Amino acid sequence: MPRLFLTLIAIAVAVVSSVDSHATDRAALLAFKSGVWGNLSDWGSPKMCNWTGVTCDSTGRVAHLLLYKSNLSGIISPAIGNLSALKTLELRFNQLSGSIPPELGMLSQLLVLRLGHNSLTGSIPEAVVCNCTSLTSIALSSNSLTGEIPFSARCRLPHLHHLSLYANRLEGSIPLSMSNFTSLSWVLLQYNSLGGVLPSQIFNKMPSLQYLYLSGNSFSSDGGNTNIEPFLASLVNCTGLQELGVESNGLGGEIPAIIGNLSSANLSMLYLEDNEITGAIPRAIGNLHSLTDLELQYNMLEGPIPTEVFHPRWLTQIVLSNNQINGEIPKSIGLARQLVTVDISNSGLRGEIPETLSNLTMLEKLLLDHNQLSGAIPPGLGCQLILDLSYNKLTGQIPTGVPRLISNFQMYLNLSNNLLEGPLTLEFGNMEMIQALDLSGNKLSGGLPSSIGALKNLHFLDVSFNSLTGMIPQSLQGLPLQFANFSHNNFTGEVCSGGSFANLTDDSFLGNPGLCGSIPGMAPCSSRKQHGRFLYIAIGVVVAVAVGLLAMVCVVLYHYLMRSHLRLTAPSSQLSRFPTGLVNATGEKESSEHPRISYWELVDATDGFSEVNLIGKGGYGHVYRGVLHDETAIAVKVLHQDQGRAGEVVAGSFERECRVLRSIRHRNLIRVITACSTPEFKAVVLPFMPNGSLESLIHGPPAGGKPATAGGPQRLDLDLLLSVASNVAEGMAYLHHHAPVKVVHCDLKPSNVLLDGDMTAVVSDFGISKLVMTDGARDPEVMGDASTSVCNSITRLLQGSVGYIAPEYGLGGRPSTQGDVYSFGVMLLEMISGKRPTDVISEEGHGLHDWAKKLFQHQQHDLGSVVERSLLQFGSPPRGEVEVVVVLELLELGVACSQLAPSMRPTMDDVAHEIAYLRDGTWRNHGVTDLKTSDQKQLNSKARFTV
Repeated sequence: MPRLFLTLIAIAVAVVSSVDSHATDRAALLAFKSGVWGNLSDWGSPKMCNWTGVTCDSTGRVAHLLLYKSNLSGIISPAIGNLSALKTLELRFNQLSGSIPPELGMLSQLLVLRLGHNSLTGSIPEAVVCNCTSLTSIALSSNSLTGEIPFSARCRLPHLHHLSLYANRLEGSIPLSMSNFTSLSWVLLQYNSLGGVLPSQIFNKMPSLQYLYLSGNSFSSDGGNTNIEPFLASLVNCTGLQELGVESNGLGGEIPAIIGNLSSANLSMLYLEDNEITGAIPRAIGNLHSLTDLELQYNMLEGPIPTEVFHPRWLTQIVLSNNQINGEIPKSIGLARQLVTVDISNSGLRGEIPETLSNLTMLEKLLLDHNQLSGAIPPGLGCQLILDLSYNKLTGQIPTGVPRLISNFQMYLNLSNNLLEGPLTLEFGNMEMIQALDLSGNKLSGGLPSSIGALKNLHFLDVSFNSLTGMIPQSLQGLPLQFANFSHNNFTGEVCSGGSFANLTDDSFLGNPGLCGSIPGMAPCSSRKQHGRFLYIAIGVVVAVAVGLLAMVCVVLYHYLMRSHLRLTAPSSQLSRFPTGLVNATGEKESSEHPRISYWELVDATDGFSEVNLIGKGGYGHVYRGVLHDETAIAVKVLHQDQGRAGEVVAGSFERECRVLRSIRHRNLIRVITACSTPEFKAVVLPFMPNGSLESLIHGPPAGGKPATAGGPQRLDLDLLLSVASNVAEGMAYLHHHAPVKVVHCDLKPSNVLLDGDMTAVVSDFGISKLVMTDGARDPEVMGDASTSVCNSITRLLQGSVGYIAPEYGLGGRPSTQGDVYSFGVMLLEMISGKRPTDVISEEGHGLHDWAKKLFQHQQHDLGSVVERSLLQFGSPPRGEVEVVVVLELLELGVACSQLAPSMRPTMDDVAHEIAYLRDGTWRNHGVTDLKTSDQKQLNSKARFTV
């Protein structure tokens, strides 16, 4: 009986204790909620274990608090320390501020502590990281934490696997007590203010170490910053080491041969750039059989490049630029068949370019500029994106194979400032994808081949300081040139100021005494030519007057007929191949949504398609503003009616656009009013968008253009950027995932995003879209279009516009939703930076994706000012830290969308969801602090660690 009584008492105590524990957990969570703002609306309902982010164990105790990327702002309540059964505290990627409560050290069962990517300040409490002895993961990166790493001698963390403290303001040295954390596999301490000598008695006791990053600190090497060997020797026993980064520290000394004794089976990435390393590159690097990335740039390395460096069979990137290397490029470079990037620029190279480089069929970027290379360019040399051989002493002619091999892939070719001679071959006209071509500062002769006028994506052309002769082909004026330089040659003849030449001045033609023309500052042509021109002008004026009088008669007659209720419409037999009867050109029954509008009504609405009403030009035609008789403002997209093959493509574009517009309905996609189609005339009638395009919003109206609204031009501030980005993402997500017929747009860019009167963005121009059948679609016309003709047409049209085209399209890839995501990512980065993607390639030799990553890599300690400097078109800089975080999130999203590999890009549904979180406005009302506190709001330069 007494035993039973004691048992009952024990059960009662356990029940009471359990009830008390549940009440304590509930109170702790509610205390946490009271200190934050965010989407925790269901916190307070009866069932605590069903609250957002809360997971309970079998006894009903709170075991996991998972609020990753939950848009929370505010502070972390000390009451969290009362969740005595808590095993995981996950609060990464929010906007939490304040300090880390020392009370978290009461969580004796805590395994995972992740508070990274917030705005936390103050020091790291020793009680938290030392009392919780069961911890397996500590992630406090990307905050503004200060002080030293608080691992005292008493700390014992035998189970700790991941330690992530990067991108803070931590000072001091790496604590020796970390040598006791023998289970560590990830040590990420980069981009702090840590210092002292690189430790040689810590990492040698971590056999499981895989990732070690100490970059961007102030470490020195042994012997007064002269000896790196003790540190590297301490890593020899780390047989699982995969990545080592100690760049940007100012380390001195030579790279010892012992580097070849590191984990040869696993080490794939070695980053030693931006230090003060001297001596030769050791041959022993060739022993690292799994090496993929080797970056040694911005050091003081000397001597030749050892042939063994190119022995690792998986080597994909080698960067040795800005050193004092001499000697030749080893022929063994041809053995590294997986190389994607080779950058040995500005390094003192001599000798000839080895022909073995032509073996590198995967090569995308080859940069050998600013060296002393001589000899001829190997005929088989080529790569897919960037080829820069400028500022060398290369001789001979440009081999015919260079433009042929890069015909579909090259974005940037720079052969300037060499000793190249001879004529330019017609094959240069095959470089359809090229955006920038610099051949200046050579001895080239002959004329400019007219085939260069076929380079429809060329934005930058420099052929100055050569010996070129003949006339400048007039076809060049039809290119989208933003910069051109023909100066200091022997060109002759007349230069007109039409097309892209309208933006040029005489500075682009200096040193060509035989040139004349209408370019501002250029000498006019001879008087005889002027008299002939005046005669032509006079004849043109007479003809124009006659045509004008005839037009006036037609207009008067037309208005008379309209008043008599007579209608002039094209016979139904002349409508396009869409179904006939009481239908319009979109193939639908005539209704108020798609009314029939005649050709003559469009003529009247646009004043005869006059230049005054011209608001846009595209690859397939012109767009005019018009006003119908009922005062409805419209935009009329008139397609060119070319003959032959081009005409077939235009006709196909018209039918595709009509079919696409017929099948979709969404507030962020352009709404078709109707379409007009005869054998001689095809047009799509759309609502007029009074605020123009996103292109003009970012970069301003074209030269001489007027603001779209009477109140003056809009400014792309952060609120409007979020709104426009969200609108476009929602529209594209509908096309990809929710429309009855899935659509791949294929040409997403700022000029194809229009803005209505409320600044709501709508996606337009589906002329080269691909329709993809869904399971529920049963339209045989659409199915045939999607499977055959559309694909063929799109292949010819290169799936979009230069700068926004997904890389895989250049390699023959078919249109895909991932390609649209890439275009969206580039456009998002353009909105933030104010830079056109083609401008970035011309100026810096790489795209906006690399530009954004470079911001983080080279400005790790001052990203707040980087963001302020990058938002060139904003009316004012971000007002506080949280706004800076929003911009950084958008930058990160743009980089993710524009990844080289399609499989690495998010879906448009995911993108729309992410932007919606940023757009909801919570960040605007809470947690705004001074900009200077955001200086350490940084991302890892390798863009891979988020623990």
